[in-house]
Amino acid sequence: MKKGKSNSSRRKFIKNSSLAVGSFFIVPSHIVAKGHIRPSDQLNLAAIGAGGKGTSDIRNAWNNGKNKVVALCDIDKQRCSRSIGAFPEAKFYSDFRVMLEEMKDDIDAVTISAPDHVHGVAAMVAMELGIHVYVQKPLTHNIYEARQLTLAAREHKIVSQMGNQGASNPSQQLMADWFNEGKIGSVHTVHVWTNRPVWPQGIPVPTEKVDLPAHISAQEWDLFIGPAEPVDYHPLYHPFKWRGWWNFGTGALGDMGCHLIDTPFRVLGLGYPTEVECSVGQVFTRDWMPEYIPEGCPPSSSVQIKFEATDKNPSTLKFHWTDGGIRPFHPDLIPADDDLGENGSGNGVIMIGEKGIITCGTYGSNPKIYFNNGDQMTMPDDYVVDRPYLNLPERGHQASWAEACKAGFNSPEHRQLTSSFDYSGPLTETVLMGNLAIRSYSEGAIGENGRRQFNGRKKLLWDGESMKITNYDEANRYVSRNYREGWQLI
Repeated sequence: MKKGKSNSSRRKFIKNSSLAVGSFFIVPSHIVAKGHIRPSDQLNLAAIGAGGKGTSDIRNAWNNGKNKVVALCDIDKQRCSRSIGAFPEAKFYSDFRVMLEEMKDDIDAVTISAPDHVHGVAAMVAMELGIHVYVQKPLTHNIYEARQLTLAAREHKIVSQMGNQGASNPSQQLMADWFNEGKIGSVHTVHVWTNRPVWPQGIPVPTEKVDLPAHISAQEWDLFIGPAEPVDYHPLYHPFKWRGWWNFGTGALGDMGCHLIDTPFRVLGLGYPTEVECSVGQVFTRDWMPEYIPEGCPPSSSVQIKFEATDKNPSTLKFHWTDGGIRPFHPDLIPADDDLGENGSGNGVIMIGEKGIITCGTYGSNPKIYFNNGDQMTMPDDYVVDRPYLNLPERGHQASWAEACKAGFNSPEHRQLTSSFDYSGPLTETVLMGNLAIRSYSEGAIGENGRRQFNGRKKLLWDGESMKITNYDEANRYVSRNYREGWQLI
């Protein structure tokens, strides 16, 4: 799809309104038709992916009628029936490219809550048209897309936000305050873990022929495939279970990494990592022969990423990620009977410093310090963050983005967003670094001895600026992907 131009005075007014931040909005009468709400008061919203998490994303951005939903897009009308019922006047599409082209003059901002493999292409098309974007986590399916979206948001002056709603939890700021005050000193080790996957993963590729559900057409299934490699419909792909297949998803790390890794990335001011190494769980259905399923994410993984010292954290950092229900052990400072991270220890973060340990659960919940002297500290009841919309669903993560869209690019409202692409792009790149290692670890060719050779099972050295593994070139094919014709990243 080629770059489009919009002649919408209304949308240009909203996009450029940062020039008038702090002043009274005066809208010429020829811009606003009689009986319409002024554009400074209401945003025209669309949704790409209106079911599942997309249901709450568009609803929260709509914010009880403060904004208007003018279009919905999804390949599964049944799955997004709640959104259709909530916004009956919105035009419905199954192809986001058609929606954005036909309604580019009427859409100010769009929420993108489709499967991971669609995020990058959909967001880029919207931004090229000057439409502000809210994109579910992970921001993209691969590292190249994350870098390009970050650059494009700046180039096109787009107000952006990634859907890691825990970023708007005041506890994240509290933990940053604790660290900035030197309460645990410099941090040398971080553990992050999740109980995901909670969908089938590490299983053979489905081969049986399954009819499409009656409510999904062949054309709609082709739209689901989007930029990915074509495969026949199977319920192990849609709905939800696409997460376990590299063609569409990014596995447990992609699903939860942007929620959990967000805390140490934000608190410690991390940048590009310098190296990554991993191991993955194996599945045996025959003696001595592990299953080889390069199309699918593994049942579990362990990833170690190294970061150099930063302006905030003057210590080299070893970062450890585990999934599939594998969690770290209790550090000596944490009592044996205490849960790790969140209640039940299923997900969590541990940051180990010179003077103590900061821990929390998913979305930054339950922040706590264990000091070297045995003392503990939890979140004070009276802790306050000077940020609006915290009383709204998901602490206003979507609503604050919508209001920032009205204020305009680089406005105070935009700069106050907790996960604009300038932040969430590099965060996503770090998350996807782990997947680059996981996919390299699982790839292999048959050697002369008849056994599979796994040449990627090594420490991979990363040049972040160039987006390149420097000691194993085969791994670099996972930095981006091959795009199906008509679905290329612009």
